[in-house]
Amino acid sequence: MSDDEARERAIAIWREAYRLQMAGDLDAAAARYRESIGVCATAEAHTFLGWTLSFQGHLDAAIAECLRAIEIDPDFGNPYNDIGVYLMQQDKLEEALPWLERAKRAARYEPRQFPFMNSARIHMKRGRWWDALREFEAAVRVAPTDTSAHQALHSLRAVPPEAMRELL
Repeated sequence: MSDDEARERAIAIWREAYRLQMAGDLDAAAARYRESIGVCATAEAHTFLGWTLSFQGHLDAAIAECLRAIEIDPDFGNPYNDIGVYLMQQDKLEEALPWLERAKRAARYEPRQFPFMNSARIHMKRGRWWDALREFEAAVRVAPTDTSAHQALHSLRAVPPEAMRELL
């Protein structure tokens, strides 16, 4: 099998894994992602395997998959954001921020607003209202049609900074 044929086959298996993941069959999805990686390792398959593992509560393994994805394609932004999210889930908020910054700068990444929104959530949790506001504003700038980004920004603007501490 040529390299192009292997990549096409791996992508077809990856798509099937994604369908299984969205249907909630995480074990089967993880097996198919691994099969895809065995045919032709892609950043997408490693990232989505990590996502599946995170749903199963295996955050360290999810991070390891994202690191493999970054080795394959450092321009693919999703694994950077995902590592940030997994660290947030482990309450390692300050460690998460540099990963989210890298996701923001990645050449190839959609949905681009996610690392901004995740950074804003960290800042809110840390009581850094102005930093959170700046991040939500950036999320709206990069994704002007995302209603969740607009809602988050509007909600934050509706609360005076002195009242933020009571909400956190």
